[in-house]
Amino acid sequence: MWTSKLLRYAADVTAVDGSPEMLAVAAARVGRERVRFIQADLFTWRPDRRYDVVFIGFWLSHVPGERFESFWSLVADCLKPHGRVFFADDAYRTPDELVEGPSSSTIRRQIPDGTAYQLVKVPHQPDDLQTRLGELGWDIKVAATAGPFYWGAGSRGKGPT
Repeated sequence: MWTSKLLRYAADVTAVDGSPEMLAVAAARVGRERVRFIQADLFTWRPDRRYDVVFIGFWLSHVPGERFESFWSLVADCLKPHGRVFFADDAYRTPDELVEGPSSSTIRRQIPDGTAYQLVKVPHQPDDLQTRLGELGWDIKVAATAGPFYWGAGSRGKGPT
């Protein structure tokens, strides 16, 4: 969904996902002419080039707390000097998903066929997220929208505060 929207504003896009099925869906929708598809685990992947913009679509809430800092280090490694980052996500979790209680970032979701999965879903709050990113040296404005949604935009700051 996001790749086609990003192509409206970019000369080319590198799309990274851990799921070969999702990459195949994206390739079928947009083709491969201006898109480089990479299947990789974002916790171990390293970029082979730097980018003007890194877009993070509904992924940040799935980064475990203990990997938050290293994830943002990866984002920094992906950016050219003066590069920018934009993300959109949500903090949506239902009470029945909270199998380990409201303070846990592990939830249980069931897909329509009845299969259940446990996954990480960190319910970031915009002000707290903006502060935490600032502590890591990012100058990112994080804002809430209607419902559980939030977005952030910015770049590397001058260093950790």
